[in-house]
This record gives sequence, structure tokens and C-alpha cells, in this order.
Amino acid sequence: MTSILTNNSAMAALQTLRSVNSDLSTTQGRVSSGLRVGKASDNAAYWSIATTMKSDNKALSAVSDALGMGAAKIDTAYTAVDSAIDLVGEIKAKLVAASEKGVDKGKVQDEITQLQAQLYSVAQSASFNGENWVNNAGGTVSVVSSFVRGTDGTVSIKTTDYVLDATNTLFNGGTEGGILGATGVASDKSVYGFTIGSTTTQAEIDNLLTDVESALKSMTTLGSQLGSLQSRVEIQTDFVSSLSDSIDSGIGRLVDADMEEESSKLSALQTQQQLAVQSLSIANSSSQNILSLFRS
Repeated sequence: MTSILTNNSAMAALQTLRSVNSDLSTTQGRVSSGLRVGKASDNAAYWSIATTMKSDNKALSAVSDALGMGAAKIDTAYTAVDSAIDLVGEIKAKLVAASEKGVDKGKVQDEITQLQAQLYSVAQSASFNGENWVNNAGGTVSVVSSFVRGTDGTVSIKTTDYVLDATNTLFNGGTEGGILGATGVASDKSVYGFTIGSTTTQAEIDNLLTDVESALKSMTTLGSQLGSLQSRVEIQTDFVSSLSDSIDSGIGRLVDADMEEESSKLSALQTQQQLAVQSLSIANSSSQNILSLFRS
């Protein structure tokens, strides 16, 4: 039955067109944004997870920056220790030279004095962002190493701590204490503060050599500790970078649109839209056909 009051075909065609237009709008949004879940209404659970993980990834980016800052501090300290080892090695060589008969010990001391001054200068200069790990009175320094989200949703910052004391600093913030400023066991003088002259005996030089050698061993140990810390920070930096990439990938699996699929949908929906418009046009024209029944 055909009615001029109720056009069921047109209503059905219009409903189909509305549905196609809605799907087309959704697909166009996914194609333009690249996201399958762009807002909470798309998928509340996935949107919530992705939003939280994006926030965590920003925190990991800050951790990566902090690790870079920590690595710079460690590198600065290591460079100072490495330079100090070379300088103390030179002092050791000067003491050996002073052991030779006929050598002017005063002239040798002039050279040693310059080396000692350079030692303290190196220690004072080894500061990065206001922190000096080799010319320090002691305490604990920290490097941010990770951002952790617990299974209960709580978050925390983890740090790598490094304790500074007399055994792993060159000086204690002044000219006394630390490896180079502390009183030696054999000579009763520090590597930084000792002097020799014409009256210095061979036994006294031997004692100085013993303490200088002890200082070299302590600095070598310190350099090894800093090197291990450098390695740990580098490993953690690589891990944070890989973790951030993994989280990005996981977020993408939740919210990213499959562009090949969406592109195919877009083409299909555009075709469906044209057909729905044509169908609606045909349905609307049926009422006009009734008029022909009254023509004669």
C-alpha cells in the first residue's frame, strides 16, 4: 500500500543515511587524527589506561633528563680523579728524581709545589650544577634512576645513592682531609702539603713515596667506583629509553587507528552514502508517482 501521509520507504532510507553518515564521521575522525580512541566516549577503559601511561611516559622522560644530569656529575668527578692520578704520578716521579745524589731538592720542590697547587685547582674546578663530588666534606649524593608505579597505583621515584667520605674524595672541601689532604701514615704529611729541601733525608723521601703510592691506590679505587657508577647510569639510561619506547608501543596498540582498515572503511562508507542518498531520492519520488494516477 502506498500512502501520501506516511512514506515508509523514505523513512527507512533516511535512517540508513543517518547511520552511514554517523559511521562516516567516525571513520573520517579516525583517519584525520590517527586515533581509534581519541576521547573517553570512544572506549572509556582504553582511554583511561592510555592517559595514565602517557603521563607515566612524561615522567620517564624527566627521569631520562635527570639521568643525563647525574651522568654529567659523575663524568666531571671521574675526569678530576683521572687528572689527579696523572698529577700524583708526576709528584711520585719528582720524589724518585730527588732521591738521586747531587739533585737540588729545592728545585725539585718548586716543581712539586706547582703540581700540588694544580691538584687542588683540579678538585675545586670539578663542580657541575653546584655539586662537587671530589672536593666535599662528606655526605650522600643521589642520582634519580627510575619512576615506578606500583601494582596498587602508587608512584615513587627511585634514586642511586653514593656516599662521600674521606676515602672517596680528593679533598674535604678545604686543603685538609680526603685522599690528598689527609696526613700520611708513613711520612706524617699529606700529599698536598708535604715539602722537601736540602735537609730532607732519603728515609723521609721513602716515607713520602710510600704515602704517595697509597694515595695513588686510593684514587685508582675511587676511579673504579666512579666508573662502575657511570656504567650503571648508562645501563639505566638505556633501560629507561627502551621502557619508554615499549610504553609508547603499548599505548599505540590501545588507541591508534589501523589506517589501512580505516581507509578501506572510508571508501566503502562514501559509496554507501551515495547509494543511501540515491535510495532516499527514489523513495521520495514515489509520492510524486501517485499524481500520475489522477491524470487522464
